[in-house]
Amino acid sequence: MTAKTHGLTRRSALTAAAATLAAGKALLPSGAFAAGPGPEVAKARLGFIALTDASPLIIAKERGLFAKYGMPDVEVLKQASWGGTRDNLVLGSGGGGIDGAHILSPMPYQFSAGVNTGGKLAPMNILARLNTNGQAISVGNDLKAVKVGLNSAGAKAKFLQLKAAGNMAKVAMTFRGGTHDLWLRYWLAAGGINPDTDVSTIVIPPPQMVANMKAGTQDAFCVGEPWNGQLVNQKVGYTACLTSEIWMNHPEKCLGVRADWVAKYPRAAQALTMAVMEAQMWCDKQANRPAMCSVVSGRQYINVPMGDILPRLQGTVDFGDGRSVKGSPHVMKFWADNASFPFKSHDLWFLTENVRWGVLPQATNKMALVNKVNRADIWRAAAKALGVAAPASDSRGPEKFFDGKVFDPANPAAYLASQPIKKLV
Repeated sequence: MTAKTHGLTRRSALTAAAATLAAGKALLPSGAFAAGPGPEVAKARLGFIALTDASPLIIAKERGLFAKYGMPDVEVLKQASWGGTRDNLVLGSGGGGIDGAHILSPMPYQFSAGVNTGGKLAPMNILARLNTNGQAISVGNDLKAVKVGLNSAGAKAKFLQLKAAGNMAKVAMTFRGGTHDLWLRYWLAAGGINPDTDVSTIVIPPPQMVANMKAGTQDAFCVGEPWNGQLVNQKVGYTACLTSEIWMNHPEKCLGVRADWVAKYPRAAQALTMAVMEAQMWCDKQANRPAMCSVVSGRQYINVPMGDILPRLQGTVDFGDGRSVKGSPHVMKFWADNASFPFKSHDLWFLTENVRWGVLPQATNKMALVNKVNRADIWRAAAKALGVAAPASDSRGPEKFFDGKVFDPANPAAYLASQPIKKLV
């Protein structure tokens, strides 16, 4: 770990962050929401994975925003993996688990449908999107020779050669049917590579991705930051593409909370949403990102050097293969361009892709499930209380991908039919 990161020493960054956070707390009023009836409960247990896009939960805790909205006893608890997050959500806080989490956006839908839960139903609600962009697909140094990049067709011959030799390429993601699995599969399939038959997909927790690449147990992976940046910094591999190059301003993580908790404590659900939304606004200001980074990179949170996390948050991307970009538009967004709003059209895309790859059956009533899980109404109520504008519609409209495919939420069947590689059940 270097002592200096982009003009900041670790010590000076922490000092500046402490001053920024303290100043923020001093300026925070009690809030009209908390001064009214307020939340029904002061406590909630929220999980997070060591990823940059967990920052809104971490900052909401560190800046006293949960307390501002009447919930001073909110815990923000690190989870070891998405599987562990699932298990703790199934348990609930009453069983020693958690009430909600920073989570991959498709997971609340899977759990509500009893998929990837061991057959147990764990109905959930999505209260907010936590971010857009900020993920990447990385490959090992041995693939530099075949110039694997945004166009995954460059990897096809190499991966098929490995398959023919009985040594199928191993590509890692973080949870079956989760966002990273879907970005990886979309990228592979766009290049003519069948992710179910031409490569071996494996599940690795985000913080273990770099170590596994270093050990030579995988050839490529898709994960959120800061692990792609760390891979480059450790010269173990390079970034083939940013997921926002596949789909600009794509949705990513969400604030997912058990549906029974939301039903029992509706005002507390709104309080959590308001605290996270205010944290997102703060995190999205570029002037705050060094201070944000110095907090979330700490041992109890992401536990990485600031140099692994800050540059890409500021639009500086070293791909690790000779490409380097400053001022990139492919930055993680927490608030800008409606990043926080849980568009139902985006959740419909996630469900359509889960059907595409056999995670959900074709007979799934996707829109009914979206309307059950997605609580854009709570977000809108929170926005009104905060005095911020909300999108006019729950749909962002048609979305275009790097390969020219278009997802029209009015006709998901046409999008699914347009994809030549899929696995329907």
